[in-house]
Parts: sequence; structure tokens; C-alpha cells
Amino acid sequence: QVQLVVSGGGLVQAGGSLRLSCAASGGTFTGWGVGWYRQVPGKEREFVALVYWGFSNATYYADSVQGRFTVSKDQMKDIVYLQMNSLQVQDTAVYTCNEGDKWGQGTQVTVSS
Repeated sequence: QVQLVVSGGGLVQAGGSLRLSCAASGGTFTGWGVGWYRQVPGKEREFVALVYWGFSNATYYADSVQGRFTVSKDQMKDIVYLQMNSLQVQDTAVYTCNEGDKWGQGTQVTVSS
């Protein structure tokens, strides 16, 4: 059974960068797209970014991250990346990836001022 494995979180100062990875372990991505989401305790999960899988390279971003985050894919390796630049304190959250009914385990991103 395919599992989504998330890695790359950590602590960074405001203005810094991190890159998250979402790997399809035990199989491949088979859906139409892979999304990134984040959640802060006490708040609802928030959409961050999406990349289409397959022939399309279309990407979509939440307004709050547009221009700072970049989602990309490596279809040979079945990995989706989220490059996060110019990080802000309000980007602090647990980040996870999603494909269909599968969710990654999440990784903590903490941005300090």
C-alpha cells in the first residue's frame, strides 16, 4: 500500500528557506495531483499548493504563499517538493501532503522572528 512520507521540516529564521519533500513510498502517485496543506493548532487545515501529476505541469498556490513557495515534482522518483522561500512567522505550521485519500504524516515548520 502506498504511503506518503513527508520530510524536510525544521526551524528557520524569518526570511529563510526550507524545502519539503513528499515521497510515495511503496508505490507511485496515481492520482491527478498532489497537494500541500498546513495546519496550526486550533485552526482548520489550509491549502498551500498543488501540482498536477502526469503530463500536465500546472500548479496552484494559496494567495498567502504565491510568489514565495514553489511546488515541483520528480515523476521518475515519485517525489513532490515544496520549496519555501522568504518564510514568515505566520508560515509556522505542520505541513503535510495529500493525494486522493492518502495523507502524509506531517512535518513541523517553525519560523522564528
